[in-house]
Amino acid sequence: MNTNVDNTAPAQKYRTSFLQEVEANVEEGHWVKMCMQCGVCSGSCPLGKHWEHPPQEIFMMIRAGKREAVLTSESMWMCTSCYNCIVRCPRGLPITHIMHGLAHYAKRVSLVPDNQQTAKFAQLFWNNLALKGRVNELRLGMALYFMNGLGEGIKTALKMKDIGIDLAKTKRMNPMELLGGHSIKDLSGFKNMLKKAQELEAARIQPQNA
Repeated sequence: MNTNVDNTAPAQKYRTSFLQEVEANVEEGHWVKMCMQCGVCSGSCPLGKHWEHPPQEIFMMIRAGKREAVLTSESMWMCTSCYNCIVRCPRGLPITHIMHGLAHYAKRVSLVPDNQQTAKFAQLFWNNLALKGRVNELRLGMALYFMNGLGEGIKTALKMKDIGIDLAKTKRMNPMELLGGHSIKDLSGFKNMLKKAQELEAARIQPQNA
């Protein structure tokens, strides 16, 4: 972890009201100020050693107003929802929910790093679901294979071909789903619901962009 202070950082990277912004816009964000920096969450996390900033550090950065550093961090996207941190936190902070909330908020304000793999997969999943109202697992899997380019996609598909053939033989996977698959009933109603939800979301974040 790099603890050096960059005194040349532009002022816009910081926002003294960032804690209030998190409390207003992030799921369970009002709990952030309750963190006592014991580090139990980091010690309990199976992926703790891989985090760019462990949870208690993210919470301190929020208090310090480091808006850009927090919202462009890879940390929130590392959470696997194992809930060890919530179970062991002496103050009962809903850390998992805060991490997911921060990731969602970073997406809303367009501060997710371009090469963030979890965010890319989440967008692929959303696009797949929104198309027909249900997840087409075969098309989602193929999209995941080719997420990082044609070459990587071909190599991964060839590597997984035996598993794919076995799934098709046992009728656990229908190759015809690649052609589009079937949709839910009342697909137009479902899409209208999504459109309305996106309108409400846009109205919610408008004050932050003003």
